[in-house]
Amino acid sequence: MKVLSSIAALVALASATAINVDKRDSPLSVKLEAAGNSEVKVTVTNTGAKALNLLAKGTFLDEENPVQKVKVFSANAEVPFEGIKLRLLTTGLQESAFTALEAGASKTITVDTAALHKVEEGGNFDVFASGIIPYAEAGSTELTGSLSYASNKLSLTIDGAQASKVAKALTKRTTIGSDCTGSKLTAVRTALSNCQRLANSAASAARSGTKMSTYFKSTSSSVKSSVAARLTAVASDCGGGSRTQTHCTDTYSGCSSNVLAYTLPSANYIVYCNLFFTDLPALASTCHGQDQATTALHEETHAPGVYSPGTDDLAYGYSAAIQLSSSQAVNNADSYALYANAIYLNC
Repeated sequence: MKVLSSIAALVALASATAINVDKRDSPLSVKLEAAGNSEVKVTVTNTGAKALNLLAKGTFLDEENPVQKVKVFSANAEVPFEGIKLRLLTTGLQESAFTALEAGASKTITVDTAALHKVEEGGNFDVFASGIIPYAEAGSTELTGSLSYASNKLSLTIDGAQASKVAKALTKRTTIGSDCTGSKLTAVRTALSNCQRLANSAASAARSGTKMSTYFKSTSSSVKSSVAARLTAVASDCGGGSRTQTHCTDTYSGCSSNVLAYTLPSANYIVYCNLFFTDLPALASTCHGQDQATTALHEETHAPGVYSPGTDDLAYGYSAAIQLSSSQAVNNADSYALYANAIYLNC
């Protein structure tokens, strides 16, 4: 993330991120409270009139996977995140992937910022929780939309000595070599080859402004240039670049149910899960369908070594992604996957 010039800019960023994609006031209230040296208590309340089934997996409500729950800033710069970013198969989601909230009900989780962020030097930090979370109707696991949320700003003074004793959610490991063999190796090679082809085509389309108003909400020269540059970088890496590590072994235990692949941005490390090989075609034949090629493209956009800063997961799927603002879409991994698919199939 670019260095911001003031705390006011941080607050503005949090507000911008929380633009309501449902075009109405969000029924989600998120409150942060200090709960220890580097711990933060995150409480989300459904202030609306109806029950909601919020997607927990891969979002700030995920208590199973080391995904980003909050953003941490020091001296106006974002502190590096050391966890993983997931891509989910958005069909057939299990009930366990959701957090049900009745009207007026609350859910509280505790996040230790030291487990997933570089705060070991200690000092003064500002913490936010803001973004967009997909949801299903009460009693259902079919995603029907997304809701924005934005917390208060929490200021923490962290003792570095104490923070350094907190176990990291992930321990960086040495490269394990080529663990993609046999049919998996063939599938990955095909996916990366198709990723290169789709990303190059999408980059060319972006430069000319094709479908940009639909997927990125802008045809300005700066947005076209930014989208094209990221896609060009992705094409380069998929085509044999060395900016990421590709693996088929679940090194960081991120391949739980419905997870197709995940990226460890701090190491530019991409893992393809078994579901990637068993449940996805090489290339989709329907508009906005998920496949191996665009999953590879999605994960490549997360890696800052490919193009910095790496993208976030703000919205999954077409219906949610096209409701993002332009600045959000440019930072949303699935927007690039959906756009590449749309250019390929002329959606």
